[in-house]
Amino acid sequence: MKFQDYRIDPNIKKSLEKLNFRKPTDIQFRAIPSVLKGEDVLAIAQTGTGKTAAFAIPVIHLVQSGKIAGRPNGIKCVVMVPTRELAVQITEVFNKIGQYTRVKTISIHGGVEQDPQIAKLANGADIIVVTPGRLFDLVSQGHINLQKVEIVIFDEADHMLDKGFLKDLKDLIRHLPLKRQTLFFSATINETIKKLAYSLVRNPIRIQLSPKDPVAKNIDHSVAFIEMDDKRFFLERLIHENENKKILVFVRTKVRAERVCKALERMEIGSATLHGDKEQHDRLKTLDGFRNGQITILIATDVSARGIDIPNVDFVVNYDVPENPETYVHRVGRTGRAFLKGLAVTFCSPEEKKLLLDIEVFLQKPVKVLEIEKKDYADTISFTMDVTDDWKSLLKEEEEAERAGKKKKKRKK
Repeated sequence: MKFQDYRIDPNIKKSLEKLNFRKPTDIQFRAIPSVLKGEDVLAIAQTGTGKTAAFAIPVIHLVQSGKIAGRPNGIKCVVMVPTRELAVQITEVFNKIGQYTRVKTISIHGGVEQDPQIAKLANGADIIVVTPGRLFDLVSQGHINLQKVEIVIFDEADHMLDKGFLKDLKDLIRHLPLKRQTLFFSATINETIKKLAYSLVRNPIRIQLSPKDPVAKNIDHSVAFIEMDDKRFFLERLIHENENKKILVFVRTKVRAERVCKALERMEIGSATLHGDKEQHDRLKTLDGFRNGQITILIATDVSARGIDIPNVDFVVNYDVPENPETYVHRVGRTGRAFLKGLAVTFCSPEEKKLLLDIEVFLQKPVKVLEIEKKDYADTISFTMDVTDDWKSLLKEEEEAERAGKKKKKRKK
């Protein structure tokens, strides 16, 4: 079935054609008809499968066609997401799909001044894409009225729980009309998520696309065993061997992201960092630069492992093995989006092997090993452009900076 065969507004079909959306993905094929019928949906699907369009297409149609116009004045749909970057990204998707319609979508999130967002709300909006903190700030101040909302969407619900938003989600229900359509999208499901989901939806259509391998089949992912102190040399080599490719490097901490960036700078390799200490404006600017190819090497903490759709990422590098097995799936899922092929490699030091084992237990199979010959290993270190040989002192400095940051946070509390 093609998108042109769906009974959706011709203006939406026009934008889908322009965006080169021809055929629906599995989650889109299964979710769109139910959303169009006004049914509640509980959808569990891998990252990178096209979940955003699965709810954006039918919701825009329902608003555009007037099928939910029983409450004409006010916000008709709320999309709640865990991060600012995801709010901006989903808003862009809604606006691209709805570009030839009358439907107006805006993002409401923290990290920026609220006055411009309040001004946008005053000018009217059909759909708002929100993060929990800023939403409740503006609801309590009287700038957002949720009583006319007809559709509520919880996206990346598992990540919202990870970030401690359970109370916020429950509080939100008190501000919503009892009669509404609820869509609940998540990459994973456990008992907590299941309990929350069924408290929000009524007789939902459950859609679960859960293959045996949580990692999409079009992603070739592997592990290379490398000493912690040598990882920067192998990252240098990987970058040189994949010249002009878009490479996303994941590290464990903000301080470490900056250290790796400086190491690449010594190797005469340009890169950018993305983490929570960056101002929101700078984070969005960096993401835009990576999307459009002005930045080809991005070093990030897990702030961008969830939900962020960056097109044509050729390579994901787990510079540090993630502590949470599910984070591994979300990290490698930044490549191989939709129908594209992707590559991912994890640099695993001896002290990280326990974390790797946890990942393999979660995946229910071993991760393919990239064997490195002793000569290749030695040559990789010998031919580096990094003249700094006191890497251990840099690591010690990093640890001290992290400890200082934690003490500072405690004092603030």
